[in-house]
Amino acid sequence: MKLEDLVVYQLAMEIGDEIYFLVEKWDNFHKWTIGKQLIEAADSIAANISEGYGRFFYKENRQFQYYSRGSQSETKTWVTKARNRKHIDEATYNSLLSKLDELGKRHNSYIQSIGRLPNDK
Repeated sequence: MKLEDLVVYQLAMEIGDEIYFLVEKWDNFHKWTIGKQLIEAADSIAANISEGYGRFFYKENRQFQYYSRGSQSETKTWVTKARNRKHIDEATYNSLLSKLDELGKRHNSYIQSIGRLPNDK
């Protein structure tokens, strides 16, 4: 299976792009403060999925998936800050959180599917 065929990767790419094009419309101050952090966190989700996928050892892949899951959590924080600071409306906030929650479920399933070693618990 190719990386591009992984649904978790596809969702992460979609979320990253959606957030990028959302932040692109903000004024410069907000782009360079909260926007930069939000884009970096969102883009890191797919980047870490990709890096882990390219690793030879299952344990390394899992570790990068954990980093990716951390970036997903960070993205939720920045989305919440963007909503609280009136940069995104409630509907956009709810839509992004819903997509991030769906990604989280699929990501957890992907992590569980990565080859288990006999000594893993």
